[in-house]
Amino acid sequence: MKTLDVIIWTLLAIGGLNWGLVGIFNFDLVAAILGEMSILSRIVYTLVGLAAVYDVVCIKAIWKRWGMRYGMVSSA
Repeated sequence: MKTLDVIIWTLLAIGGLNWGLVGIFNFDLVAAILGEMSILSRIVYTLVGLAAVYDVVCIKAIWKRWGMRYGMVSSA
């Protein structure tokens, strides 16, 4: 499951960076690389959205898997 967590966090980072570029520079990196609303770019957008839903729904289980408490690394 930790591998899935890393994939999810990678997708969220890609989405966050892409939205940052859109907000600051009006530049959509995913669309520039994969094409404006191409099937590949739609897949990436969908995966980022699903990653966000997964992260929100499973956050407590993710923290437990990684030995975290309330989002902070535990000292134990």
